[in-house]
Amino acid sequence: MAKKKEAPAKKTEVKKKVIKKAAAPKKATPAKKTSEAKKIVAKTTKAKLPTKKITPKAKKDSNELLADAIVEGILDVKGKNISILNLKSIHNRVCDYFIICQADSNTQVNAIAGSVEEMVKKLTGERPYRKEGFENSEWILVDYVTVVVHIFQSQIRNYYNLESLWADAEIREIAFE
Repeated sequence: MAKKKEAPAKKTEVKKKVIKKAAAPKKATPAKKTSEAKKIVAKTTKAKLPTKKITPKAKKDSNELLADAIVEGILDVKGKNISILNLKSIHNRVCDYFIICQADSNTQVNAIAGSVEEMVKKLTGERPYRKEGFENSEWILVDYVTVVVHIFQSQIRNYYNLESLWADAEIREIAFE
């Protein structure tokens, strides 16, 4: 009986050795590795994979970034009825964008103008070319050459109605009541 017990133990040992030999990876020479790699690369390059065109997001030009910084400055101080007039399609334009907003008091008009200057300086590094209207603060104009900001008191904005003067422009309205 002792012989029968030993025999099965030897068979399992033999099987283990065979399994270990089969599972052990063969060492390949560097030349063999590179030729196998070339074959793999050749197979993958020959196969045509469906390609999807990736369109990059439209990048904003400096004028659009400036206009965005201005609007952010206006909204920071709770400016109302913001209109962005895109004048690029108009032949005899004075600038690329008019940004028009309004406030309820002289103090808020001043605050919006200060906030616009601060935000534009912070986000784009630009300073206004010219500023007007700080004496009475009914209509302040901040000129960045390509973008002009008009900050009105409500009754003054209704009187001058700049949007109707530039009716050919593409108008985008933000924060309207």
